[in-house]
Amino acid sequence: MKTRIKYAAANSWLVALGFGLLAFSSQSFAQDSAAMSKVPKIERVKNTFYGNMIINDQSVMVPVKKTLEVNIQHRFGVIDEGYLDFYGLFTGANVRLSANYTPIDYLQFGIGITENKMQWDGNVKYALSRQAVKDGCPISVTYYGDMAISTLPKEGNFVNFGDRITYFNQIMIAHKVSKKFSVQVTGSLAYFNNVEGYFASDGTIQPEMKNMQLACGAMGAYQISDQMSIVADYNQPLTQNTTNNPHPDVALGIQLATFTHNFQIFVCNYDAILQQDNNLYNQNDFTKKQFLIGFNISKRWNYQ
Repeated sequence: MKTRIKYAAANSWLVALGFGLLAFSSQSFAQDSAAMSKVPKIERVKNTFYGNMIINDQSVMVPVKKTLEVNIQHRFGVIDEGYLDFYGLFTGANVRLSANYTPIDYLQFGIGITENKMQWDGNVKYALSRQAVKDGCPISVTYYGDMAISTLPKEGNFVNFGDRITYFNQIMIAHKVSKKFSVQVTGSLAYFNNVEGYFASDGTIQPEMKNMQLACGAMGAYQISDQMSIVADYNQPLTQNTTNNPHPDVALGIQLATFTHNFQIFVCNYDAILQQDNNLYNQNDFTKKQFLIGFNISKRWNYQ
């Protein structure tokens, strides 16, 4: 009987100690919560750019989670023939159809198909940092990666399946200077598993280009009304190849944007749409006025 009383007393002390610790921890948690509530929440800059794309480039923007976006990117022919082909509108065009989805904040996945080389591509986009209104990071930083596979019939350059694959990686750094003006700079690396070659005098096959291509770029947007902006884009290839060095891209256009739609019409001298192809193959020289007309259309749905 005495043993049971001792156990009961011990249990009572344990229960009392448990309630005491619980009360102390609750008070401490309340104090910590009160202290945390005093820490100001960092306000992030919104709408650095009004869309996922700036003409030929991606922007730092990633749509809010549970957003589905469908895109149509279209490039007409070069306008150097003038009226004969109605300034490139009646010549061969290049089109890309794509869809992107944002499952969680700051992360987007996408898939697309491009008429040029019938390339299927998958991509990922992740916002590493977002510009703060004040007392925080002064820039937005986003990574974009793409892998494309040509589905053309087997040709001389497609000995193995891996020869069909190309890659593109880009880091974007942007700053919203004012309510109306935003700028962005980029650095990119494209890699081709296989490039064109030629027969050298010694009978060996030598590559005409390097598999790895580096480039940089600068782009911006200036808002001239609630829904209209002027957009500009410039890309500079950095890698020097043996032959056929690519020309830089100069692009200027108008953007019309709403909460769910984005439309851009512009002139540029990139005729490919996937950036790895532009960085390596572009032979349109803007100094010779070899420009073309293009447009991008985006439609977004949010399922929150």
